[in-house]
Amino acid sequence: MTPETRTWTGPSAPERLKILHDTESIAIVGASDKPSRASYFVSTYLLSSSPYRVYFVNPVLQEIMGRPVYPSLAELPETPDVVDAFRRHDDLPGVARDAVAVGARTLWLQLGSWHEEAARIAEEGGLNVVMDRCVKIEHARFHGGLHLAGFNTGVVSAKRQVLA
Repeated sequence: MTPETRTWTGPSAPERLKILHDTESIAIVGASDKPSRASYFVSTYLLSSSPYRVYFVNPVLQEIMGRPVYPSLAELPETPDVVDAFRRHDDLPGVARDAVAVGARTLWLQLGSWHEEAARIAEEGGLNVVMDRCVKIEHARFHGGLHLAGFNTGVVSAKRQVLA
């Protein structure tokens, strides 16, 4: 879905800050044990630089970074405050239904993930919804780790910036 055809409006920056402030636990659905995957990168950040209890959900893995992986949200040892989804587009309504079923407070869809049906399911179930935003970036931004300058440039580079 292109930005021009989007009808859903997400929470403002202060509302996202409140969501993160009120969060104690995050379940990463679609967590990967591959360091090249976004879910792994986000997980390492959350484990090292945030106060959250982080749970991994993936039905085919047993362990990530020495921590247990759960086959579903229903099998977590606690109800997560935030369900952070790293799943294919077509899987997102199911993730939303699962998040509602376990009593999560927020469904968070990562950068590039936008699914208005999933948002509707979650909101009708009483959840907050954040789409097309990275929980790692938002947490770092609100806690002084990032600045807005340079975001959405469309340029991704590993080259070192030359400062005059």
